[in-house]
Amino acid sequence: MYVRDAKNRDEVWLLDRIEEADIDDPAFRSRDYVIALDEETSRKAGFGRIRVHKTEAGNFCELAFVYTLPPWRQQGVGAHVIERLVAEASDEGYETVYTFTRQPSYFTPFGFEPRETSELPEPVKGRLETVRDERGDDVIAMSVHADEFDVPESFRERFKEASPADKPEGDGVEETPEDFGIDPSEATYKYDTGN
Repeated sequence: MYVRDAKNRDEVWLLDRIEEADIDDPAFRSRDYVIALDEETSRKAGFGRIRVHKTEAGNFCELAFVYTLPPWRQQGVGAHVIERLVAEASDEGYETVYTFTRQPSYFTPFGFEPRETSELPEPVKGRLETVRDERGDDVIAMSVHADEFDVPESFRERFKEASPADKPEGDGVEETPEDFGIDPSEATYKYDTGN
C-alpha cells in the first residue's frame, strides 16, 4: 500500500466515491486530494483532503475529508492518508492542522486533541460554526501540531499487510476472443476486423 497525490485522471473516481460516501465538497479540486492504493493491483483503498482557508483574520489548514472504502477498513489506510495530508500541510508551512468531527476517538491516536471553542482562533471558530450548521451541534474542533503527529506502530503494520475484504474488482474470468464474436480458428490477424 502507498498514498499518492490524486491526478486529473482520478477525478471521476473521486467524485463517484464522494457521492457514495455522502460527502459534501463544494470546493472540489482533485489536486487537493491524496489516494491510498494497493501496490500490486493499483486498486484504490481510500482518499482524503486538506483544505486551506485564507481569511482576513488569518489562514489555517483543515483536514477536511478522510474516507476508507468499506473493504479496506480497519487496516491503517485512513491513518496513512491522514499522515500524508498532515505532512503536506507542514510542507506548506502550517504548523497546526485542524479537523472538525463527531468521532474524536478516531483522531486521538494520532495526537489530535479536542479544542474548546473559546480557545480557537477567529477563522477556525467561524469554520466550526459553519460545520456545526451543516452536520450538527455535536461536532467538535480538534487540532494537532504537525511535529507531534504520529501514526501508532500497529496501524503501520496493518497498512503493510492491507488487503480488501471483498474479491478484486472484476470477476477474475479471462475474456476470450469468442466473447467479442471472433473465431480464433479463422482470424488471420490479432485484431481481425473481418475484411
